[in-house]
Amino acid sequence: MVCIQRRKLLASCLFMTATVFLLVTLQVVVELGKFERKKFKNSHLQDGHNKVEEESKHLNVFFKKEALTLKRKKRLEVGGYPIMLWWSPLTGETGRLGQCGMDACFFTINRTYLHHPRTKAFLFYGTDFNIESLPLPRKAHHDWALFHEESPKNNYKLFHEQVITLFNHTATFSRHSHLPLTTQYLEGVDALKSLRYLVPLQSKNNLRKRLAPLVYVQSDCDPPSDRDSYVRELMTYIEVDSYGECLRNKDLPQQLKNPTSMDADGFYRIIAQYKFILAFENAVCDDYITEKFWRPLKLGIVPVYYGSPSIKDWLPSNRSAILISEFAHPRELASYIRRLDYDDRLYKAYIEWKLKGEISNQRLLAALRERKWGVQDINQDNYIDAFECMVCSKVWDNIRLQEKVSKVLGWLSGRSLLYCMVLSLPPCLLPP
Repeated sequence: MVCIQRRKLLASCLFMTATVFLLVTLQVVVELGKFERKKFKNSHLQDGHNKVEEESKHLNVFFKKEALTLKRKKRLEVGGYPIMLWWSPLTGETGRLGQCGMDACFFTINRTYLHHPRTKAFLFYGTDFNIESLPLPRKAHHDWALFHEESPKNNYKLFHEQVITLFNHTATFSRHSHLPLTTQYLEGVDALKSLRYLVPLQSKNNLRKRLAPLVYVQSDCDPPSDRDSYVRELMTYIEVDSYGECLRNKDLPQQLKNPTSMDADGFYRIIAQYKFILAFENAVCDDYITEKFWRPLKLGIVPVYYGSPSIKDWLPSNRSAILISEFAHPRELASYIRRLDYDDRLYKAYIEWKLKGEISNQRLLAALRERKWGVQDINQDNYIDAFECMVCSKVWDNIRLQEKVSKVLGWLSGRSLLYCMVLSLPPCLLPP
């Protein structure tokens, strides 16, 4: 009989303990929710300041102690900064403290930090990525991050699902990256609207006496997109001036023959004289869009584009480029270009957006407005800096989350023990 009573008492105690624990947990969640809502309301309604202070007073001590403990931890640690180890020596920096908003991380290419307890992330540059020389075994607290602005032609292994899913954070040309680089070759809206290199249509018509309607400039021949084969076929139906090493039939001035001169003012002036340019990417991938597309738009030339299947999502306006995908054969494309070449009204429809300075594509405008980096802009971080800070911030978010979870669990555990002591529960847990 005594044994049965003890077992009943034990069951009652266990039930009471579980109930108290759930009630305490629920109370904490409710109080935290109240506090956050009051904080938000307080930031907008100054007249509610005193009321919020009174209702959240019993929580202030808890949060102040938590913040103080976190600060002490940072001071006690060696430097207190997470280490971001570039496994690819892209930056060449042996050690640099980078400030990312309120967070800071130590960036380095020094592999002696491989087993350092504060090493939190490994940063890889896609061009140098080698599946056979990875920092293995990978630890649970190590984040892997990939920076790769190139197409699959550069390193095809990265575009297999088994490889790309190794990374917690990515910065690639894809809009689905954590840090999309889709507009990496476009300085901004002003560059698209600029009329600096625009040659008036009447002048272009006069230049047609010695220039072809189409221009082609490529020196990377026979890439995966097989663009040269298409251009070779197109040349049998319409005249094309080709300045690069691929299918060359026209020479640039000696000072512009170096590939590094393709962003020179003199090169721009020559190309801007043409009505159309063959803008063909080296690979066909969604969102992989290079200067081959953006450059003619900046210069006031109509791009005849072959590359990203999603290019329509990035056009400045519905009629700003001619897409190869809309023509079944090069012969049809040649016929259409010839038609635009002879009809000024039809041709102007493709440059009207630039003449008026009107960009109707809201996706493009939003992407340029919201990106956290700049192109050739000394007043903004470049995309490598933005990538480093993205990873740094993510690492700090994880650190803060882990500390908060640990604090809350510790607090709940202590509160549960206190209730057990008050209710004299430990004797109930003794075996019968």
